[in-house]
Amino acid sequence: MYSELMIAPMRQELTSLGIGELRSAEQVDTFLAANQDRTAMIVVNSVCGCAAGSLRPALTMALHHRVRPDGAASVFAGQDLEATAHAREHFAPFPPSSPAVALFLRGRLAFMLERHQIQGRHPEDVAQALTAAFDAHCAPAANREIAG
Repeated sequence: MYSELMIAPMRQELTSLGIGELRSAEQVDTFLAANQDRTAMIVVNSVCGCAAGSLRPALTMALHHRVRPDGAASVFAGQDLEATAHAREHFAPFPPSSPAVALFLRGRLAFMLERHQIQGRHPEDVAQALTAAFDAHCAPAANREIAG
């Protein structure tokens, strides 16, 4: 586990955007249940400099888009161990990835952005991938479809 002093600024980057924190398996379940009929985003926050260093600024840009998920929360890999492991159970069939972004539509996984799609990319490119996913999965209910 990391020092809370070390990761506090990384948590703050997301909470300042209105992204809640999930620190237990119960909180993950409560968040997903509360958003069962809406769109929900779970971000796997991470210390990883190159990938997380692109994801957090990308989220800042993407969440200024006109279309956004109804609910947003995060778990912190390497810190919120129980919450992260439980959230990842909901990401199947995708393997564990840090950082990552999962979008849920009506309780089902609709989109996954994995580390390999973030690492080495500019925040603007990652933001563009996220806003495209928001447009595809978070638009008005009549236009939404679940992938797969």
